[in-house]
Amino acid sequence: MAVAQLPGAAVDFARFLAGLTARLDRRSGWLAVFLERDPDGMRACLAGSELPPWDVVDALLQDLAADQGAAAARTEAATARTLHAAATAAHDAGPGAAAALAGRLDGMLREQRYAAERLQELTAHRATATTQDAAAALDVDLAWAEDDHRRATARCAELCARSDALATPAAAVRAPAPAAPAPERPARQAKPRKRPRGGARFAGIAEEAAGPPQSPAPVAPAPAAAVRGARFAGVADPAEEPAPSRPGPGDAHAAGGAVAHLHALRAQGRGGEAHVLLAELAGWPAPRLPLLAAELHRAGLEADWATLLWEVAALPPAGLVAAADALAAAGRGADARQLLRQGVARPAPEIADALHLLTGDGRDRQARALAGAYLAVRSPEDAAGVARSDPDRLVPLLLDAARGVSEERHWDLVHAFRVAGVLA
Repeated sequence: MAVAQLPGAAVDFARFLAGLTARLDRRSGWLAVFLERDPDGMRACLAGSELPPWDVVDALLQDLAADQGAAAARTEAATARTLHAAATAAHDAGPGAAAALAGRLDGMLREQRYAAERLQELTAHRATATTQDAAAALDVDLAWAEDDHRRATARCAELCARSDALATPAAAVRAPAPAAPAPERPARQAKPRKRPRGGARFAGIAEEAAGPPQSPAPVAPAPAAAVRGARFAGVADPAEEPAPSRPGPGDAHAAGGAVAHLHALRAQGRGGEAHVLLAELAGWPAPRLPLLAAELHRAGLEADWATLLWEVAALPPAGLVAAADALAAAGRGADARQLLRQGVARPAPEIADALHLLTGDGRDRQARALAGAYLAVRSPEDAAGVARSDPDRLVPLLLDAARGVSEERHWDLVHAFRVAGVLA
């Protein structure tokens, strides 16, 4: 696509990006990493035909700060946010945008899970390293693996927000939050260390061509998080989940201690252990989640809050909706909605199992919330796949939830159900 054919906002951002990269040394820093790992993706972004995820833009601003000072980077960051948000809206206004975003989110979720498994594997190897050289090499790999995971997590959140904006046309496009701190800036003149698939590629560009990584089912990162085991399918009866209670002084003390420990791990560069701790915290009682959110933000660990939300999204359905309820009750409605959106990014049979469990236990409100979150980010055809397992129970539930999204989504769903033969 020629630049002249692109929406004006996409052209404006492409010109800004070209100007930014022209000020950077292509032989060092994140720009060198991006150019080596995904030159085609970088060319597409400079041409305006693809939009880089915000973490890539933020990394380039880090390069600018290293080369020309923090003041120069702060000045450009404000412009970058405005132009990136406008370009995002322009890209998402095109035909087929919703389906494209859903496809990219599926791929990026696989990347995020693969990175989490890689972190777990490397952390175990690091704990048993027998030589200083082996430990040092694993430390480098751990830093890259954590960067992969942080970038994938940030990109999933960004794609969810874009899908949500499409499902709610009146919603304003939100500028993404700053990317999490990355590994130390690659040394000047140094060739970046080769590593497994990772975040230095652009979301939805290189990955779509190469295909998603084929990895086993997600593994619980820590024994303490064993309750996370199955992700919706085959989980324990929701009735076994205790009803959430109001947090007490002991909960606040536990949350503060956990975040202090996490902060210490980050300060020591022990990213793998930090991720294991976050996986453990995801299994804590739901009323503690808002306390953890407040402590993490107070400690400047916003990126770890995003990671923790993704870990909580892997809980069984009863735990997931309890966590969303706790967040909403604490005034964190945006986090509750994001958690539900992340929790429904799963195959149709798993969503159907979750809805069966919730409705079977009489939790109709939670079932509608889960169904509404699914319909907000997935296609009507995907929803038809969910309904196929039990049309009598799930068709009315999904149609009712679709009305809560929009009247247009409701009629799209009616059409998809008729085409799939689950509605007369």
